[in-house]
Amino acid sequence: MSSYADRLTALRAQLAAEALDGFVVPLTDEHMSEYVGAYAQRLAWLTGFQGSAGTAVVLPHEAAIFTDGRYTLQVRQQVSADHWEYVGVPATSVADWLGAHAPNGGRIGYDPWLHTRAWVEEARKALAEKGATLVPVTRNPIDAVWTEQPNPSDAPLAVLDEALAGKSSAAKRAEIADWLQARNADAVVIAALDSIAWAFNVRGDDVTHTPVALAYTVIHADGTADLFVAPEKVTDAVRQHLGNAVRIQDRAAFAPALGGFAGKRVVADPGTAVSAIFDGLEAGGATVVALRDSVILAKAIKNPAEVAGHKAAQARDGAALSRFLKWFEETAPQGGLTEMSVADKLREFREATGRLKDLSFDTISATGPNGAIPHYKVTEESSLPIERGQLFLIDSGGQYGDGTTDVTRVMPVGEAAHEMKDRFTRVLKGHIAIATATFPDGTTGAQIDGFARRPLWEAGLDFAHGTGHGVGAYLSVHEGPQRIAPPSYPGGQALEPLRAGMFLSNEPGYYKAGEYGIRIENLVHIVERTIPGGDKPMLAFETLTFAPIERSLILPELLSPEERAWLDAYHAEVLVIVGPQLEGAERTWLEAKCAPIG
Repeated sequence: MSSYADRLTALRAQLAAEALDGFVVPLTDEHMSEYVGAYAQRLAWLTGFQGSAGTAVVLPHEAAIFTDGRYTLQVRQQVSADHWEYVGVPATSVADWLGAHAPNGGRIGYDPWLHTRAWVEEARKALAEKGATLVPVTRNPIDAVWTEQPNPSDAPLAVLDEALAGKSSAAKRAEIADWLQARNADAVVIAALDSIAWAFNVRGDDVTHTPVALAYTVIHADGTADLFVAPEKVTDAVRQHLGNAVRIQDRAAFAPALGGFAGKRVVADPGTAVSAIFDGLEAGGATVVALRDSVILAKAIKNPAEVAGHKAAQARDGAALSRFLKWFEETAPQGGLTEMSVADKLREFREATGRLKDLSFDTISATGPNGAIPHYKVTEESSLPIERGQLFLIDSGGQYGDGTTDVTRVMPVGEAAHEMKDRFTRVLKGHIAIATATFPDGTTGAQIDGFARRPLWEAGLDFAHGTGHGVGAYLSVHEGPQRIAPPSYPGGQALEPLRAGMFLSNEPGYYKAGEYGIRIENLVHIVERTIPGGDKPMLAFETLTFAPIERSLILPELLSPEERAWLDAYHAEVLVIVGPQLEGAERTWLEAKCAPIG
């Protein structure tokens, strides 16, 4: 395999052959996905960066990689400073950097299947000020030099049982049709993979850890649909499930089909439909209505069947995690464990449930200084030995047929320092502040994000990531449109009103560079809450994740009586939900971990 320096050289030669003075490489696919199939890992192939959000720009004599605060340390470990400039977003956008660094009169290439229309307009405007132009390419130049690029997955689709989905695909499509008719639109183009999976009650295996299939769909105002997917992926069972109202076409036919809507009003989501989709519709004579498609919000508001399935998955997952925590507490101080071996062991505990289909993301198994990298990805090369005196952070989750889990716990290896306990307790206080929050209907995640940060702010501390992300129902572990984060969080998700039925994570943290990291994460469900004597509809969080929070890291004197009461009640519920699944020494261990904090 060529070195990353050789790959950068090869790309520059390809750009020169195509008369391009630069090229933009985002970490996404044709569906604006966060997690992408192996064939679409162009940024990782070019730079070595293993995070889940980033962009690179390559010019003839300089190159830059753009990441947010979650990856400040990670990008420096994985991407060579000899060849790449590190740029932090949102402080400096890709468009701003291009405007400052692109050569005068230069031609900067971009793949219109990998960028939104808004990004294209922003970058084009920034380049125009330098007399440079943004040039769409017909073939991604990385694909021309990536000689061992994998093919897209050919895994078959699978039907999701309606008892787990809670609503038939026909009923979902009928609601989408009603939505279109109310907006005087003829059709909607949907490109987001999890939206397609949800709308048709199907799942796939084309993206590691996310049960989706590579596809596009056009749903029409009469409730019929065209599903563009590789024919070999569609089994007889899937055809029968979809029925005659869904026309199955080859995925390769999607781009040409965009030209067939002359005179029609077609909805396309500007956040998930790439620039090429807008271009294709407009070139064919369609009137494009730029709206967030109705699936995004409908998918985020879970129905009773989805909630019930998730709770069943959480109970199963909580028992597996509790068994793992006991094993780790007893084994780690003896030595011999590594980050990689511990991640593998946790997977064994989940697989022992007999229901695990996949992990929900690459396990963040991080000890000592690696714990200070919020989205650290352990590899054989980076895996550290787990040693006494360290904090060990494990952020992990499972994909089960009835739900998607995501949970973070921190364990000491031996005795933890007082500072570690102080920081852990402050993170716990922030976690409890979110878990116990009551707020009016229509409140945004940005309005409550500070609840989680206040105990840290009071000590002059903070963390550089959002406090909570949406979670799918046996779908993507990161799901919009909701998020708990500062108002400036990219994409505007923090400004989305929170609604009953949404799932979110609750995961404040603290990270001391080069030493340790702390994060406490449970998933929560937004529920309606009646306040006696109140006059406004209110919402609150129901905690969904149940596994013990490490009591030896807690300084009880820092907790208020109300916070102690929450912690004791939480652990009592862990015993109720997880306890019956454990026996003998495991049950005894859990009872000790869940005893009142005192």
